[in-house]
Amino acid sequence: MTELEGRVAVVTGGASGVGRALGARFARAGMRVVLADVEKSALDATVAALRAQGGDVSGFVTDVSDFASVASLARHCFETHGAVHLLCNNAGIGTDESRTMLWDSTENDWKWAFAVNAWGVLNGVRAFVPEMLKRGEPGRVVNTSSGNGGLVLIPTTPVYATTRSAVSTLTEALHLQLKLVRAKLEASVLYPGPHVVAMNIFNAARNRPAELPPERPLGKPPTLDDLRAWSEKAGRGFKVTTPEEVADYAFDGIRAGRFYPLPESADMDQRIRARVEGVLARRRPGASARLNSLRGVVRGGAEDSLRHGRGLGVDAALVHFRA
Repeated sequence: MTELEGRVAVVTGGASGVGRALGARFARAGMRVVLADVEKSALDATVAALRAQGGDVSGFVTDVSDFASVASLARHCFETHGAVHLLCNNAGIGTDESRTMLWDSTENDWKWAFAVNAWGVLNGVRAFVPEMLKRGEPGRVVNTSSGNGGLVLIPTTPVYATTRSAVSTLTEALHLQLKLVRAKLEASVLYPGPHVVAMNIFNAARNRPAELPPERPLGKPPTLDDLRAWSEKAGRGFKVTTPEEVADYAFDGIRAGRFYPLPESADMDQRIRARVEGVLARRRPGASARLNSLRGVVRGGAEDSLRHGRGLGVDAALVHFRA
């Protein structure tokens, strides 16, 4: 997809964060953009802002965890624009994984995370891809995963990491199956990063469905300032990736036809290499100084977490593994 002007792009989770940045980048390239999000007020504000910048942008309220809702989005897009050339299944949430271990995690957290992060992507594929294939035009499906789970692992966020691992596997299968049928449609998996991305995924509880309520009191979600403080306490540097930076390298990767539109990162490359080499050497995970160091970060963070009612797992692990 080297020629994007005039083509149609659909972005879920488009009201904020990476989704909004993707929509803005596609609009600047002259694409017709449909942003989908479950949060109507934020979606309306984003659409208005991007239109004010001259973008051909519209919004459609969508719950990606509900196939009927995503199918309605697909019908709207094909009926309104006649085609969809670029589908970005980007919507995602983070649950409160603080102050607990995997064996103490709650069922509703797993259900909600899988409903949005994994089923949301699958619903997008099932709702859009058949019609995209039928129309026979060149196009691309971009599924947002995460370096956490998709490439390496932050052990204190197993719910989030497991759902993102599923997205990576799903997207690779989609890519290979499209090749098998010689489709003009292609697939990519997007890994936002390489540092902590400045977005509001930590505040996703505002959109939590009533039928999947939290089964324990929620901690106060961390802010970037909190993560920076954790980084300083751990003696590590702290860097932030903006959603706009993610959108820029995603855009370049789409135009170049890359399956992995990954940003340049020597640190992440080293971690991926170490993970693969560990598998080939039959080494058990965690056989490194990094895990021992994380134990110290978690122990030190527990006191501050309890004092301030904040989440432990996200704070400590993101600082240690991604800063």
